[in-house]
Amino acid sequence: MTKLKTLLAAAALIAAPSFALADCPYDHQVTMSCADGTSWDSESQSCVPTGMS
Repeated sequence: MTKLKTLLAAAALIAAPSFALADCPYDHQVTMSCADGTSWDSESQSCVPTGMS
């Protein structure tokens, strides 16, 4: 019984880091693309005609 507990504890310690990395630690960024003649305006968070941003 003690060997089983030790084995289960070791398995839990080995598996723990993989569960922590399951939620990607890197920031997810979305690339916004605008139609021709417009560009992204970060202040208004929308596409605006080129020359106005």
